[in-house]
Amino acid sequence: MAVCHGRCVIGFLDHSTNNIIIDAVLTDVGRSFLARNDGSFSIVKFALGDDEVDYSIIQKFGRTVGKEKIEKNTPIFEAQTNSNLALKHRLISISNPNLVRIPNLTLSGDGLDSALTTLSLSRTGVGARRSLTVTQALANENTVDVELRDQAFLVKVPNNFIQISGTTPDNIDSDNIATYVLTRDQSTTAIGGSKVVIELQVKAVTDAQFLVFGDASDKTNISSVVTVSGINSGATKDFNVQISKT
Repeated sequence: MAVCHGRCVIGFLDHSTNNIIIDAVLTDVGRSFLARNDGSFSIVKFALGDDEVDYSIIQKFGRTVGKEKIEKNTPIFEAQTNSNLALKHRLISISNPNLVRIPNLTLSGDGLDSALTTLSLSRTGVGARRSLTVTQALANENTVDVELRDQAFLVKVPNNFIQISGTTPDNIDSDNIATYVLTRDQSTTAIGGSKVVIELQVKAVTDAQFLVFGDASDKTNISSVVTVSGINSGATKDFNVQISKT
């Protein structure tokens, strides 16, 4: 699977012969740029992903047999127009041949539950604004490879309800998901990783929005998801957000 600067998606179609058939479709953002007819539609870069691959197969069968099973048995996703879903795990190029582990992202800050997977927000008061820190972490290693040190982070938030204080979104798609690009802090962690502080703030959410977007079992609570991705490492951190009406 490949995504072209968020404007098109390319996928490989299954075929009974040895021919390679490529399916390319425009995303909602791509169609919007194309419809302008002013030359703004231009593909300048692309990213590849391996969302379909189950790497536990290699752990189970080894590199040789596992690689063969992945190549022969893995179904390939067709291209889809929703760029938010098209590429969850993008591929990265690393020159270090001895690298065996890549960093992940950890979350800390106010309003998180004990599992650090859900952030509680309120429509008004102190809980309407939370400060979170996303940090690169690495298990069983002492140093984050400099090529994998994230210089910036992509943060996707539901634009109907939440914004990042002090900055403006780089893009708002047709699903009203706002994407922010945040530069990492100047200092690095003890293992050479990067981190970024995210100031999430609840917008002016109306009673009508709670009635429409509120949880089916509790219309005084809106549940959504925020996604943080490292530009260099490709690591992604999703966490739930619950906005309380009171």
